[in-house]
Amino acid sequence: MPGKREQNREQNRQALIKAVLDSVSEKGISETSVSEIIQRAGLSRGMIHLHFGGKDNLLAAAARSSSEEYYDGLEALLQSGGDSPQERVEMIVRGDLSEPVLNRRNVSIWYAFRGEARNRSAIAEYSDTRDDRLRNMILNAFTRIVREAGREDPVLSARDATHGTIALMEGMWTDYLLHPDRFDRDEALRIVFRFLAALFPAHFSLAGAVPPKN
Repeated sequence: MPGKREQNREQNRQALIKAVLDSVSEKGISETSVSEIIQRAGLSRGMIHLHFGGKDNLLAAAARSSSEEYYDGLEALLQSGGDSPQERVEMIVRGDLSEPVLNRRNVSIWYAFRGEARNRSAIAEYSDTRDDRLRNMILNAFTRIVREAGREDPVLSARDATHGTIALMEGMWTDYLLHPDRFDRDEALRIVFRFLAALFPAHFSLAGAVPPKN
Protein backbone atom coordinates (compact mmCIF):
# COMPACT_ATOMS: atom_id res chain seq x y z
CA MET A 1 0.00 0.00 0.00
CA PRO A 2 1.52 3.36 -0.99
CA GLY A 3 2.65 5.66 1.80
CA LYS A 4 1.47 9.19 2.46
CA ARG A 5 4.41 10.68 0.61
CA GLU A 6 3.73 8.66 -2.53
CA GLN A 7 0.03 9.49 -2.34
CA ASN A 8 0.83 13.21 -2.17
CA ARG A 9 3.19 12.85 -5.09
CA GLU A 10 0.53 11.17 -7.21
CA GLN A 11 -2.10 13.72 -6.17
CA ASN A 12 0.21 16.53 -7.26
CA ARG A 13 0.89 14.83 -10.58
CA GLN A 14 -2.82 14.38 -11.24
CA ALA A 15 -3.57 17.96 -10.19
CA LEU A 16 -1.03 19.27 -12.70
CA ILE A 17 -2.36 17.02 -15.48
CA LYS A 18 -5.94 18.09 -14.77
CA ALA A 19 -4.87 21.73 -14.76
CA VAL A 20 -3.29 21.30 -18.19
CA LEU A 21 -6.35 19.56 -19.63
CA ASP A 22 -8.73 22.15 -18.18
CA SER A 23 -6.64 24.98 -19.57
CA VAL A 24 -6.18 23.35 -22.98
CA SER A 25 -9.93 22.73 -23.26
CA GLU A 26 -10.73 26.38 -22.45
CA LYS A 27 -7.78 28.31 -23.90
CA GLY A 28 -5.79 26.03 -26.18
CA ILE A 29 -2.17 25.00 -25.88
CA SER A 30 -0.62 28.34 -26.80
CA GLU A 31 -2.20 30.02 -23.78
CA THR A 32 -1.59 27.13 -21.41
CA SER A 33 1.41 28.71 -19.74
CA VAL A 34 3.29 27.52 -16.68
CA SER A 35 1.69 30.33 -14.70
CA GLU A 36 -1.77 29.26 -15.84
CA ILE A 37 -1.08 25.65 -14.93
CA ILE A 38 0.23 26.26 -11.42
CA GLN A 39 -2.58 28.72 -10.68
CA ARG A 40 -5.19 26.14 -11.64
CA ALA A 41 -3.42 23.32 -9.81
CA GLY A 42 -2.73 25.39 -6.70
CA LEU A 43 0.91 24.26 -6.70
CA SER A 44 4.29 25.93 -6.97
CA ARG A 45 6.18 26.34 -10.22
CA GLY A 46 8.87 23.93 -9.05
CA MET A 47 6.36 21.09 -8.86
CA ILE A 48 6.25 20.87 -12.66
CA HIS A 49 9.99 20.28 -12.81
CA LEU A 50 9.93 17.97 -9.80
CA HIS A 51 7.26 15.66 -11.19
CA PHE A 52 7.69 16.01 -14.96
CA GLY A 53 11.03 17.67 -15.63
CA GLY A 54 9.42 20.57 -17.49
CA LYS A 55 6.32 21.82 -19.28
CA ASP A 56 6.87 19.78 -22.45
CA ASN A 57 6.89 16.52 -20.52
CA LEU A 58 3.81 17.63 -18.60
CA LEU A 59 1.95 18.33 -21.84
CA ALA A 60 2.90 14.87 -23.12
CA ALA A 61 1.70 13.30 -19.86
CA ALA A 62 -1.60 15.17 -20.15
CA ALA A 63 -2.05 13.95 -23.74
CA ARG A 64 -1.34 10.42 -22.57
CA SER A 65 -3.79 10.73 -19.69
CA SER A 66 -6.54 11.94 -22.03
CA SER A 67 -5.89 9.02 -24.38
CA GLU A 68 -5.90 6.49 -21.54
CA GLU A 69 -9.21 7.86 -20.28
CA TYR A 70 -10.70 7.32 -23.74
CA TYR A 71 -9.47 3.73 -23.99
CA ASP A 72 -10.38 2.84 -20.41
CA GLY A 73 -13.95 3.88 -21.17
CA LEU A 74 -13.93 1.99 -24.44
CA GLU A 75 -12.59 -1.19 -22.86
CA ALA A 76 -15.21 -1.03 -20.12
CA LEU A 77 -17.90 -0.62 -22.75
CA LEU A 78 -16.64 -3.58 -24.76
CA GLN A 79 -16.54 -5.79 -21.68
CA SER A 80 -20.17 -4.97 -20.96
CA GLY A 81 -21.35 -6.05 -24.40
CA GLY A 82 -21.38 -9.16 -26.55
CA ASP A 83 -18.35 -10.78 -28.15
CA SER A 84 -19.56 -11.02 -31.75
CA PRO A 85 -17.51 -8.89 -34.17
CA GLN A 86 -20.48 -6.76 -35.20
CA GLU A 87 -21.35 -6.08 -31.55
CA ARG A 88 -17.78 -4.94 -30.91
CA VAL A 89 -17.86 -2.56 -33.87
CA GLU A 90 -21.24 -1.22 -32.79
CA MET A 91 -20.02 -0.63 -29.23
CA ILE A 92 -16.91 1.18 -30.45
CA VAL A 93 -18.97 3.47 -32.70
CA ARG A 94 -21.63 4.13 -30.06
CA GLY A 95 -18.97 4.76 -27.42
CA ASP A 96 -16.98 7.12 -29.63
CA LEU A 97 -20.07 9.19 -30.45
CA SER A 98 -21.62 9.08 -26.97
CA GLU A 99 -22.05 12.23 -24.90
CA PRO A 100 -19.54 11.20 -22.19
CA VAL A 101 -16.87 10.90 -24.90
CA LEU A 102 -17.91 13.29 -27.65
CA ASN A 103 -18.37 16.56 -25.80
CA ARG A 104 -16.97 20.09 -25.93
CA ARG A 105 -14.20 19.47 -23.42
CA ASN A 106 -12.87 16.28 -25.01
CA VAL A 107 -13.16 17.59 -28.56
CA SER A 108 -11.34 20.81 -27.65
CA ILE A 109 -8.55 18.86 -25.93
CA TRP A 110 -8.12 16.34 -28.73
CA TYR A 111 -7.99 18.89 -31.53
CA ALA A 112 -5.66 21.13 -29.55
CA PHE A 113 -3.21 18.27 -29.05
CA ARG A 114 -3.61 17.17 -32.62
CA GLY A 115 -2.67 20.64 -33.77
CA GLU A 116 0.59 20.29 -31.85
CA ALA A 117 1.35 16.82 -33.17
CA ARG A 118 3.56 18.08 -36.00
CA ASN A 119 5.84 19.88 -33.56
CA ARG A 120 5.75 17.48 -30.61
CA SER A 121 6.26 13.79 -31.38
CA ALA A 122 5.47 12.81 -27.80
CA ILE A 123 2.00 14.32 -28.20
CA ALA A 124 1.47 12.91 -31.70
CA GLU A 125 1.47 9.39 -30.27
CA TYR A 126 -1.71 10.15 -28.31
CA SER A 127 -3.62 12.44 -30.67
CA ASP A 128 -4.20 10.28 -33.72
CA THR A 129 -7.43 8.35 -34.25
CA ARG A 130 -5.52 6.09 -36.59
CA ASP A 131 -3.23 4.78 -33.88
CA ASP A 132 -2.60 1.05 -33.76
CA ARG A 133 -4.71 0.43 -30.67
CA LEU A 134 -8.01 1.71 -32.06
CA ARG A 135 -7.25 0.53 -35.58
CA ASN A 136 -6.53 -3.02 -34.45
CA MET A 137 -9.70 -3.18 -32.33
CA ILE A 138 -11.79 -2.34 -35.37
CA LEU A 139 -9.67 -4.25 -37.90
CA ASN A 140 -9.81 -7.49 -35.90
CA ALA A 141 -13.60 -7.26 -35.70
CA PHE A 142 -13.99 -6.54 -39.41
CA THR A 143 -11.59 -9.37 -40.29
CA ARG A 144 -13.93 -11.80 -38.53
CA ILE A 145 -16.96 -10.26 -40.25
CA VAL A 146 -15.55 -10.44 -43.79
CA ARG A 147 -14.51 -14.05 -43.27
CA GLU A 148 -18.02 -14.88 -42.14
CA ALA A 149 -19.31 -13.06 -45.22
CA GLY A 150 -17.01 -15.12 -47.47
CA ARG A 151 -15.36 -12.15 -49.17
CA GLU A 152 -12.63 -13.00 -51.70
CA ASP A 153 -10.05 -10.68 -50.16
CA PRO A 154 -10.82 -10.51 -46.42
CA VAL A 155 -7.72 -8.53 -45.52
CA LEU A 156 -8.37 -5.76 -48.05
CA SER A 157 -12.09 -5.66 -47.26
CA ALA A 158 -11.40 -5.43 -43.52
CA ARG A 159 -8.87 -2.65 -44.04
CA ASP A 160 -11.25 -0.68 -46.25
CA ALA A 161 -14.05 -1.05 -43.70
CA THR A 162 -11.70 0.02 -40.91
CA HIS A 163 -10.45 3.09 -42.78
CA GLY A 164 -14.00 4.09 -43.68
CA THR A 165 -15.37 3.67 -40.16
CA ILE A 166 -12.54 5.62 -38.55
CA ALA A 167 -12.83 8.37 -41.17
CA LEU A 168 -16.56 8.68 -40.50
CA MET A 169 -16.11 8.83 -36.73
CA GLU A 170 -13.36 11.41 -37.11
CA GLY A 171 -15.62 13.41 -39.43
CA MET A 172 -18.33 13.43 -36.78
CA TRP A 173 -15.85 14.80 -34.24
CA THR A 174 -14.93 17.55 -36.69
CA ASP A 175 -18.61 18.32 -37.28
CA TYR A 176 -19.13 18.56 -33.52
CA LEU A 177 -16.10 20.85 -33.16
CA LEU A 178 -17.45 23.24 -35.79
CA HIS A 179 -21.16 23.02 -34.97
CA PRO A 180 -21.60 21.82 -31.36
CA ASP A 181 -25.02 23.41 -30.96
CA ARG A 182 -26.39 21.90 -34.16
CA PHE A 183 -24.75 18.50 -33.92
CA ASP A 184 -27.27 15.64 -34.05
CA ARG A 185 -25.90 12.56 -32.28
CA ASP A 186 -28.64 10.25 -33.59
CA GLU A 187 -28.03 11.45 -37.13
CA ALA A 188 -24.29 10.83 -36.74
CA LEU A 189 -24.94 7.26 -35.60
CA ARG A 190 -27.39 6.72 -38.45
CA ILE A 191 -24.84 7.84 -41.04
CA VAL A 192 -22.14 5.51 -39.72
CA PHE A 193 -24.56 2.59 -39.51
CA ARG A 194 -25.80 3.28 -43.04
CA PHE A 195 -22.20 2.83 -44.20
CA LEU A 196 -21.79 -0.38 -42.19
CA ALA A 197 -25.11 -1.82 -43.37
CA ALA A 198 -24.18 -1.10 -46.98
CA LEU A 199 -20.90 -2.99 -46.58
CA PHE A 200 -22.21 -5.88 -44.51
CA PRO A 201 -26.02 -6.07 -44.71
CA ALA A 202 -26.07 -9.47 -43.00
CA HIS A 203 -24.30 -8.07 -39.93
CA PHE A 204 -25.49 -4.48 -39.53
CA SER A 205 -28.91 -2.89 -39.72
CA LEU A 206 -29.78 0.74 -40.26
CA ALA A 207 -32.90 0.19 -38.18
CA GLY A 208 -30.72 -0.59 -35.17
CA ALA A 209 -28.54 2.48 -35.55
CA VAL A 210 -30.31 4.47 -32.85
CA PRO A 211 -31.63 2.66 -29.77
CA PRO A 212 -35.28 3.39 -28.95
CA LYS A 213 -35.79 6.15 -26.40
CA ASN A 214 -37.53 5.38 -23.13
